[in-house]
Amino acid sequence: MIKKLSSAAALLVVALLVPGLAFAAEEAAKPAASGGPWGHFSAAIAIGLAAAFGALAQGRAAAAACDGIARNPSAAGPIRLAMIIGLALIESLVIYALVIAFVVQGK
Repeated sequence: MIKKLSSAAALLVVALLVPGLAFAAEEAAKPAASGGPWGHFSAAIAIGLAAAFGALAQGRAAAAACDGIARNPSAAGPIRLAMIIGLALIESLVIYALVIAFVVQGK
């Protein structure tokens, strides 16, 4: 019991002190408007990886949904609905990567 309380107290102390350190830090040097020398390259890598793995995930989701519908045709409606929601969430992650790429480029 005491071990749990001491670990919780340590966590509370860290949670209260770390934000203070962040606010006490001096202002960092601002990055270049183009994201620095690696801005375009890192944005291209981020979009490429997000699109590639997003496409793989969507393919696996569609294959799993087709397999589930083939095994139990009476459950086609709920499986299709879950697949469409999953595909939308996967695609939103790729769009987030696009937004992050624009931020890295500084646009």
